[in-house]
Amino acid sequence: MTPLTTLQQISIWLVPILFAITVHEAAHGWTAYRLGDNTAQRLGRVTLNPIKHIDIVGTIILPIVMLLLSGFMFGWAKPVPVNWHQLHNPRRDMALVAIAGPVSNLLMALFWAMIAKIGWVLADNVPYTLFLFYVGGAGVFINIVLALLNLIPILPLDGGRVLHSLLPLRVAIPFGRLEPFGLIILLALFFIGVLNYVLFPAVIFVYIQFAYLTGIPSEMFMLLQILLQHG
Repeated sequence: MTPLTTLQQISIWLVPILFAITVHEAAHGWTAYRLGDNTAQRLGRVTLNPIKHIDIVGTIILPIVMLLLSGFMFGWAKPVPVNWHQLHNPRRDMALVAIAGPVSNLLMALFWAMIAKIGWVLADNVPYTLFLFYVGGAGVFINIVLALLNLIPILPLDGGRVLHSLLPLRVAIPFGRLEPFGLIILLALFFIGVLNYVLFPAVIFVYIQFAYLTGIPSEMFMLLQILLQHG
């Protein structure tokens, strides 16, 4: 396979990233709105317009830097504001609002897997459709990473919100006080290797399941990932 140029890599990763973070945040806002909080709706954040969700660092600067350094793009969007006190049942609904983000990413991963399959099936007969395979494979990977990363039970990640809502109040209150240090904890776990040790095998496992569900050989998804990272 011909190595990908930087411009080709950008075009392959950019669309799935924008869709992933946009749908993720919109899912939070839509779920909160359905459960009684209209904060995100009033601010125009219950939308699939990516411009409304762009974070300068997480959506623009970091993905470009990561692509130049590693051949892989990743990022995040502005968090959707939620007023927990407006929810019908704040503790229960906090978990539902939080879990909506990762669930939306898993659904997006399934969508991109089907796109990848279409590109793979048509690649030999229809010009340029192999590009769909590349984009679809990147979309599957990005959405699985985003879903599983957000399920880590550390505030302010979605998994932390779910855990916070399930804990008894006597434990939830001190746990909530750790939120300002959440990013530091996450970075520490990353640099000492714990995050990679736990997250990477989970991502690969789920990635292969999506390949199996859509009928694409899992080896081709692994080959695609190597190509995109080192192209």
